[in-house]
Amino acid sequence: MSEQASHEPPNPVPTLNIANVLTTIRIIMVPFFIWALFADDSTQGTWRWVALAIFVVAMYTDKLDGDLARSRGLITNFGKIADPIADKLLTGSALVCLSILAELPWWVTVTILVREWGITLLRVVVIRYGVIAANMGGKIKTVLQAVVIGLYLLPLTHTVGWLHAVAWALMLLTVAVTVVTGVEYIFKAIALRSAYKKNAQN
Repeated sequence: MSEQASHEPPNPVPTLNIANVLTTIRIIMVPFFIWALFADDSTQGTWRWVALAIFVVAMYTDKLDGDLARSRGLITNFGKIADPIADKLLTGSALVCLSILAELPWWVTVTILVREWGITLLRVVVIRYGVIAANMGGKIKTVLQAVVIGLYLLPLTHTVGWLHAVAWALMLLTVAVTVVTGVEYIFKAIALRSAYKKNAQN
């Protein structure tokens, strides 16, 4: 009986779990974040603080759902797809809104968005050859984007000169890291494809 039980397949991870619920909540928070940001209309008032609070909470759920998924074995296909989409929706909407409000140059937003969605598309294209694993550079990029967007959302950044200068310098660094890590992923994809074809020939 015990031998038969040992050959039974492990129980599948349910899609409806706490990690995926947090990811879904993060997606739902995006329109509320956008609404609060435009409701403030660059007056740096109460709604701006609300938008910042929503952004911070949403980014925290990003860390929390990842930790829960790994520690409790709750990794699902839904989570693998929805989690990065939720991240890009949140950061992307923040950048676009800041540019619409004329608080951030459009070239910064376009550069980051092209890299983010371009690499996401690249991952999908090369999935048949293997998975492009996230590296330390990608993780640093994610942290930098979260911090600098948070700084730009902070009302004090737009009233204190030195703080605005720090935010702009950090944004330029973030753009540089975003582009460099994007190029690294392209080379990884090329190497992955080459290795796959080489193994197929052997």
